Amino acid sequence: QVQLVESGGGLVQAGGSLRLSCAASGSIFSIYTMGWYRQAPKKQRDLVATITSGGSTNYADSVKGRFTVSRDNAKNTVYLQMDSLKPEDTAVYYCKMYALSRLGALDYWGQGTQVTVSS
Repeated sequence: QVQLVESGGGLVQAGGSLRLSCAASGSIFSIYTMGWYRQAPKKQRDLVATITSGGSTNYADSVKGRFTVSRDNAKNTVYLQMDSLKPEDTAVYYCKMYALSRLGALDYWGQGTQVTVSS
């Protein structure tokens, strides 16, 4: 079984920075795509950024130039560096990994971490 544990959320003023981390544990053979999604109150969960095993990245237009996704394959960890934060970035942030384990290739989600940006 694969488990994802997130950390790094919190309260920050507009213009500030936060760094989120998400570490995977369990019987993992390999992790393909890692990514971050967010869900604001009463809204759907949206993609923020993804990174493939080869290092290719993809960002939502709303965060391009402000957020940076990275990964450490040795630690099975994905990061999200968030700079120049805006109040509209306030949401619960979830990490997701497409990983190969004994159960096959599946999507796994973290429990979510709250990011609140005050104006």
